[in-house]
Amino acid sequence: MSKEKVVVGMSGGVDSSVAAYLLKEQGYDVMGVTMQIWQDEDVEAQEENGGCCGLSAVDDARRVANALDIPYYVMNFKQEFQNSVIDYFVDAYQKGNTPNPCIACNRYVKWESMLSRCLKIGANYIATGHYAQVIKLPNGRYTLKKAVGIKKDQTYALYNLTQHQLAHTLMPVGTYPKEEIRKIAEKINARIAKKPDSQEICFIPDNNYAAFIEGYTNKKIQPGNFVDVEGKVIGRHKGIIHYTVGQRKGLGLSLGKPAFVVEIRPDTNEVVIGDNMDVFSDTLYANELNFMPFEKLETDMHIEAKIRYSHQPAPCTISMIDDETVKVVFDEPQRAITPGQAVVFYDGDMLVGGGSIIRK
Repeated sequence: MSKEKVVVGMSGGVDSSVAAYLLKEQGYDVMGVTMQIWQDEDVEAQEENGGCCGLSAVDDARRVANALDIPYYVMNFKQEFQNSVIDYFVDAYQKGNTPNPCIACNRYVKWESMLSRCLKIGANYIATGHYAQVIKLPNGRYTLKKAVGIKKDQTYALYNLTQHQLAHTLMPVGTYPKEEIRKIAEKINARIAKKPDSQEICFIPDNNYAAFIEGYTNKKIQPGNFVDVEGKVIGRHKGIIHYTVGQRKGLGLSLGKPAFVVEIRPDTNEVVIGDNMDVFSDTLYANELNFMPFEKLETDMHIEAKIRYSHQPAPCTISMIDDETVKVVFDEPQRAITPGQAVVFYDGDMLVGGGSIIRK
């Protein structure tokens, strides 16, 4: 009987390297692939901008593949990455939203594009080093379960994967705590085992979103007015792409009291400023929904929700207000509900689904 073939997305880091190792140990026919997204740039730009898919990532991933004695390839996903991640990111900020490009990359590049190519070359699965567990439910549908090492759980950024994608996905590191994964990595490559986890957005390594957006669009973002919650002009801002809901630092305002961004209004080019309590809300609305254990929400549910990756899940009630929009009411007000971010729902350790926050 032939082995099932799995293509592992390899970033040259600890987690994906161990994922490839574990799958080979489990008897799969393993092949490593790195997504190259900056291949038309010069060497310096690839190294600076490539992040988890840059030249150093390719070199490290190739070393691991050689150590594991598995075939390794680099696949070109530059156009898919530009269309589905960078263009989305830039457009969202210009509309006053705060996007999460990693969620878009997971859904449309790492899974939709890579999975499609890998299935065409005869693979049964793709695999990644994400800290999550793919679970098949009694009703035949798939969902995700939080990783064993909860502090490293990454289900939040995977909420919008489709049933087809989940059916062809393996996440072998999801049943291990991070500390054990690093110990396993020592067996493969001591240098890889000591690599730090990537933190920044891969195409903006200096975290200067505004400079990137202005350079990418070749358009100077226009300044506008800071207004208070009653609409009174209290100062001038540098352009809405410089701000996000809940922000306190870098406002350049002297009001004699702490000031926070409460709302961004792209239509009037205004940034609304208030005090800390103005940043809290108990209600949000979201669309672009994806539910995993079921096709759609039939009745109200009292579960938990996260409104950003680092947010502690909070109890809430979710209900559909039309075919495309869910209303989320938290038991207690939450800080800095931010349009453009994802709201992700949990029932205990199981992921229920989520959507994109459109307003609070």
